Amino acid sequence: MAFDGIFLHLIKNEISSRLLGFRVDKIHQPSKEEILFTFRTYEGSEKLLLSAKADSSRIQLTSQFIENPKKPPMLTMLLRKLLCGAKLVDIRQEGFERILTLVFDARNDLGDPVEYRLIIEIMGKYSNIILVDKKNKIIDCVKKIDESKSSVREILPGLTYRLPPEQDKMNILSDSIADIEARMKALGTTRGKAASKVIQGVSPIVANEIEFDLSLSGLREHIANPVPTAVILDKPKDFTYFMPHQYGDLCTYKVFDTLSELVDYFYYEQVRIERIRQRSNDLFHRLNTLKERAVRKSVNRQRELDECADKDRYKIYGDLINANLHRLEKGSMFYDLENYYDEMKPVRIPVDPTLTPAQNAQRYYKTYRKKQIAQDKLLDFIAEADSEAEYLDTVIDELTRATTDSEISAIRDELRSVGLVSNSGAKASRQKKLSPRMFKSSEGFTIFVGRNNVQNDRLTLKTAKNYDLWFHVKDAPGSHVIVEAQKDKPFTDKVIRQAAMLACVHSKASMSSNVAVDYTIVKNVHKPNGAKPGMVIYDDYKTEYVTPNEEELSEVIEVE
Repeated sequence: MAFDGIFLHLIKNEISSRLLGFRVDKIHQPSKEEILFTFRTYEGSEKLLLSAKADSSRIQLTSQFIENPKKPPMLTMLLRKLLCGAKLVDIRQEGFERILTLVFDARNDLGDPVEYRLIIEIMGKYSNIILVDKKNKIIDCVKKIDESKSSVREILPGLTYRLPPEQDKMNILSDSIADIEARMKALGTTRGKAASKVIQGVSPIVANEIEFDLSLSGLREHIANPVPTAVILDKPKDFTYFMPHQYGDLCTYKVFDTLSELVDYFYYEQVRIERIRQRSNDLFHRLNTLKERAVRKSVNRQRELDECADKDRYKIYGDLINANLHRLEKGSMFYDLENYYDEMKPVRIPVDPTLTPAQNAQRYYKTYRKKQIAQDKLLDFIAEADSEAEYLDTVIDELTRATTDSEISAIRDELRSVGLVSNSGAKASRQKKLSPRMFKSSEGFTIFVGRNNVQNDRLTLKTAKNYDLWFHVKDAPGSHVIVEAQKDKPFTDKVIRQAAMLACVHSKASMSSNVAVDYTIVKNVHKPNGAKPGMVIYDDYKTEYVTPNEEELSEVIEVE
């Protein structure tokens, strides 16, 4: 992740501008490695989160609701005793080191002024939050490091706090660009690797950008005018303080007003997506297994069908033998006959010498009839297996786009209803039906988007009216999209395009370009008898080709 020294410097400035001079109101410890401060400011309460988690170490202002334990840990009680009511008077950072020191003016039990410092070290698995006094004596810490864990630097109550060993790196703001460039060039390696080794506070994403096309003067400009940006590839991938170019069109980008909003979004999405992934893991495994089984069944049946392709040859052999019974005798290994089906060309027919010619003819007829019956049944089996694989593909697509526990539960219920998931362990209580997503177009049209196959059926076949517009991506799994008709207001090209974009982004083709989206009035959409949920047929349709983009989609507002 890109919570590097430079990013920490920028977020330090942001926190300083909003919290310096204000007092601590509340202190909580949401988890063993997180501390949450609430400050009283002129604008109201501000929450400051410090995390020493290995995979999400950071400091940030947050607006998220964070649940706190009912019984506060001992460290929380100590922090409350020493820092509640204390004023934040300074935030310090040595160069671009990933260490921040929060300096508090507090009062002791006698009412005398006393200084405490809360140090957060943002170093991956070595991250820590350490409370020290004015003389740098450690009072307590989130992670206690004794000599068994580190022979170089112990962190324990009572010891003197020492900074980690300094790295011999240069400061992009205070050192000259010429000196930095000379030192990078002397390493004789790629520009990105050299930047990581020479410049202080540079993360991999920034180093790669320097490798790609970013100049050092350009980096200075980004530091002076940060643009908080999240890089998204299906899910949040990385973040930094400027718009990166190294990913090109492979990723999408989301820009925020503040660095804290960016970090809030990034880690909230990371946690949410991971939680959803864990909850849906068993379903993904089950669905993929069922789909592989259906595909394998179709392939095997197709192989058997290919073996039936020569069935007519067996009928011809039977006919030729019957036509020449007067010439044939029992005991031959084969019969050499003229094929009157193929311009009397000679043909050698293998036979069973223990059978009479008539019996050999009947044996070929029997094989022909067997293959003919098998062919008819195999075509049905293949169609059924292909239909099941296609349906499972739509459910897998739904699951990849599920963002809430309710949506996952609805998909699970759908699979139970078609017998693909066991009813054992299902809750007896009926869950509230999910509503489709609802959007307002820029011209005031209401657009509905189905969340799953059952809801697609209900939306298209029961809720929508005959002359509403229906949209679906062509030849790919996706949501049904309905544009509600309005009296005396015809559908416009713009709303058709916006609805087609929504159909595209809520489908398996969401990352593709120039996607074909079919649309027609609901009256032309029908469900075949016995079809699986979400499966429909339609006629008299038109096709809109779209490539979703943020600018056009931003004109369509989702209604909560």
